[in-house]
Amino acid sequence: MKHFKLILLFSSVILAYAFPLQAQRNSCCALSTNQQFASMAADNSFIKDHESPLPFSLDKPKGSMIEFKTNDGHPAHAYEVKTLKPSNKFVIMIHEWWGLNDYIKQEAEKLQAALGDVNVIALDMFDGKVTSDPAEASKQTQGLSEERSKAIISGIISYAGPKAKIATIGWCFGGGISLQTAISAEKQCLACVMYYGMPENDLSKLKKLQAPVLGIFGTQDKYINPEVVSKFEANMKSAGKNIQIKNYDAVHAFANPSNPHHDPKATADAYALAVAFIKNKLG
Repeated sequence: MKHFKLILLFSSVILAYAFPLQAQRNSCCALSTNQQFASMAADNSFIKDHESPLPFSLDKPKGSMIEFKTNDGHPAHAYEVKTLKPSNKFVIMIHEWWGLNDYIKQEAEKLQAALGDVNVIALDMFDGKVTSDPAEASKQTQGLSEERSKAIISGIISYAGPKAKIATIGWCFGGGISLQTAISAEKQCLACVMYYGMPENDLSKLKKLQAPVLGIFGTQDKYINPEVVSKFEANMKSAGKNIQIKNYDAVHAFANPSNPHHDPKATADAYALAVAFIKNKLG
């Protein structure tokens, strides 16, 4: 009898721990990619691994800030670099967790010059908030609601217009949003480039994706690590989607020139690959 009571006690202890753990797993699996990234962004080790970007100011901007309508009633903003002649081709660009800073505006100008007949629009997902402080970047990332994110994405697709041919590109936080924008744009999106962003692993959502994806990742990335990337690649193939993965022996955010651990060689190679990919898909 004593042994039986001990077994019951031991079993109750295991169950008491097991059920909360299972609830945590289920809760984690139910999170959207935005929520997963926000959760990761709240981690102290993730914050510490993101050193403040080096100071930079864009000289003589070639683009201009625009305002566009959203379905939540709050206008959104972006930095647009337009073609010399009217074009129905657009690249929607999404910043890192620092916000729409001058580095991203410079990337928009650089990409537009490389593509020529394509308008490039760099979204402001944080409604004017820009920082160089990792702790503040964590807060503004966590502060972006799922509803606001979707409203901005749908708003910029409407701004481009129903006849627009769209490609998306983003880095880190923006890499995940690049994929979500591609899913939302449906048949209008012809190419998606995501640099070390949070993948979408919900097969029902991936099945809605129409665009081929170029995923660029660093094998030294401790967060969007090779295991995460492999799972994403497998899920994409399971959903019958076109994906090309390019891995570099580099850290997270290696392509950002403001990153003290910036890898110029890997960045140049990845950029050439991304430009060729977008050109080929947009035509």
